Amino acid sequence: MKLRTAVAEDIPLLKAWDENSHVRDASGEDSDYDWDEEIPRIAEWGELLMAEDDGRAIGFMEIIDPALEPTGYWGDVGEGLRAVDIWIGEEKHLGQGFGTQMMRLALERCFADPNVKAVIIDPLERNTRARRFYERLGFKFVEYRTFEKELCAIYRLERADYLSLAEAG
Repeated sequence: MKLRTAVAEDIPLLKAWDENSHVRDASGEDSDYDWDEEIPRIAEWGELLMAEDDGRAIGFMEIIDPALEPTGYWGDVGEGLRAVDIWIGEEKHLGQGFGTQMMRLALERCFADPNVKAVIIDPLERNTRARRFYERLGFKFVEYRTFEKELCAIYRLERADYLSLAEAG
């Protein structure tokens, strides 16, 4: 598996994935990405990435610096963090290890920066499958917060915990 920058040619696929019920369920009722606007943007505070396995697109990932992201979505979280969002595009690709591979690549990418002290995520509170997934990767529950009318469970993976898990294999 590899991660690459999302490009304009990915927009039709991303729009199609948005119609899948498992993506809508994980994203929340009010979530509506404007891919035509998002994909072309270049921002020093974030990356939009496609995950590919043997040349076929499997999922999408966004990695941001939540302290610099201009909407203030995360509030005042301080410096040295990265926030990750991940989607598996097709339901048939769920439960096959692609999400784990994507997150391992994302974490490796985040923690390659020595200034990053932790990675945070915000799955919907009701998305128990995603929450179990993140817990298996070593993320620890922090708190519940409401974002855009949706109750989310905030999780955090500290650098030291990531390094311990990476060493353990």
